[in-house]
Amino acid sequence: MSCLIELLLLMGLGVAWLELRHRLRPASPLKLKAIDYEVKQSDSGLNVELWLEISNPHSRMEVMVPELHINPVLLGKSDLSPLNLCTKITPHHPDESTRKDGYWTAYIVKGHKSTRLQVNMQLLSSNSSYLKTTADSIWVDVHWVNYGPFGRLQRRQGVLVPLAKPEALSPSEAHFKSGDGCEVLPLKTHLLGTLDDTVEVLRHYAKAHLKPGDVLTIGETPVAVMQGRYHHPSTVETGSLARLLCRAFHPTSSLATACGLQTLIDLVGPTRVLIAWIVGLTLKIVGFKGGFYRLAGEQARLIDDITGTTPPYDQTIVLGPLAATKLCEQAAAELGVSVAIVDVNDLGRVKVLASSQDCDEALLKKGLRPNPAGNANERTPLVIVRPN
Repeated sequence: MSCLIELLLLMGLGVAWLELRHRLRPASPLKLKAIDYEVKQSDSGLNVELWLEISNPHSRMEVMVPELHINPVLLGKSDLSPLNLCTKITPHHPDESTRKDGYWTAYIVKGHKSTRLQVNMQLLSSNSSYLKTTADSIWVDVHWVNYGPFGRLQRRQGVLVPLAKPEALSPSEAHFKSGDGCEVLPLKTHLLGTLDDTVEVLRHYAKAHLKPGDVLTIGETPVAVMQGRYHHPSTVETGSLARLLCRAFHPTSSLATACGLQTLIDLVGPTRVLIAWIVGLTLKIVGFKGGFYRLAGEQARLIDDITGTTPPYDQTIVLGPLAATKLCEQAAAELGVSVAIVDVNDLGRVKVLASSQDCDEALLKKGLRPNPAGNANERTPLVIVRPN
């Protein structure tokens, strides 16, 4: 009996140590987000203006940003070497005069305060028609340092700026594909990012085609991307638990890498992941699969590790979306049809992550089983499913 008590005490101390170490890991409260952008045509090319905001939600902690620089990456449909991209940063601190030379002075973001910066990018080309047909978007890769009680943290965050958006498909050009008891219409969009609103994207590209009884679907990854639910793996501080446990997952799993599994640990905590791993492995040995994912929570299935999404998000870890059901209800009220957020692959697996009320999920699964949206770079995250 005493041995059992000692064993339980040791296990309790071990769990407490895991949780304490997890909660005391270095972390900065600062948040960076894109708040606005504008693309203007000029005689020599395009002028892009992007506004970023750095905010501090902490009530007392003051955090310094001693370094910040931008690495813009131009994305397009063909060779972009004839194009030149020039970038300039202009800080707009609320309590300091604005520097015009682009130098980032070390700045203190106080509790419940924020600051902004303006990023100007000039895309230059001697051939304006070549520019229009090749340049697609700019991936603004922000490298910045946070300095405070937690130490010195290197942070990295990408913001996608679309240079042009395709015209929404006209009803006369729409051609539904026949399916199992239904018809489906994949809809092409621009490359989506945090500067987009999910409901507005659905309205812009799909509303003209919708009829009563239709179900409008969108992939769960594009929704998560628009919510900013992604991060670069260089910002993940992997612990020994993640490095050890990730080896037991199938190599194709997004949790088979230390960064992928650490992302889940950061979301739900090390104790839950460890218990789910032990119980899941035990159940798997006796023939019951999937125990880990049921115990670890929904995000365990939704995390996409690098290479799991379309560029430029293929270099980031993408989480599952938040408030998915609420978002479906909001979109359904706006558009007048059922709306669902789905996860579909080329193997015929269809998972309805969330849907609005009265959504015919059986119809969805039949219509989406052939994966009409594709899993490559089709840029057709929206699919209308219409019953025959």
